[in-house]
Amino acid sequence: MKYSNIAFLSLGSNIGDRHHFMDQAIWEISTLPELQILKQSERLETAPLENTNQPYFLNQIVKVMVSSAFTLPCLLDSLQGIEDKLGRKRRSWKGPREIDIDILTYEAVVMKTDFLHLPHHSLYSRPFIKQLLTDMGEIGVYALFSELNHEKHYSTV
Repeated sequence: MKYSNIAFLSLGSNIGDRHHFMDQAIWEISTLPELQILKQSERLETAPLENTNQPYFLNQIVKVMVSSAFTLPCLLDSLQGIEDKLGRKRRSWKGPREIDIDILTYEAVVMKTDFLHLPHHSLYSRPFIKQLLTDMGEIGVYALFSELNHEKHYSTV
């Protein structure tokens, strides 16, 4: 299988055994033949930002190489399938979750559809994303998308 596209995924959990959910999500990602895990950040505990009346999150970033034949909708569907398999319940907007897997970036793609925004708004709105990317030695992906470009495509967070 030819791998040629780089994506950065953000994983988060704030319900139950957070480390277990994160471990299971990474294992499930590793079993997808269209993805190859290249690098993982350390895990970082963070306070919830938008909906603050909930437990702290455990967050991590995973850098993956994606098969050139695997489309963005297929990637999104596969990641949401992992969330569902691990028991994620979509209780409320920005509410507590067993596992959350977001596509932060996919190559240099900038897009906004009803189902997918790239880069993901959290690339700029959540300080821990920049910290984890820096710790991974991957701050270049953050710099690739300028604040100006981000604001041009996303009027709301």
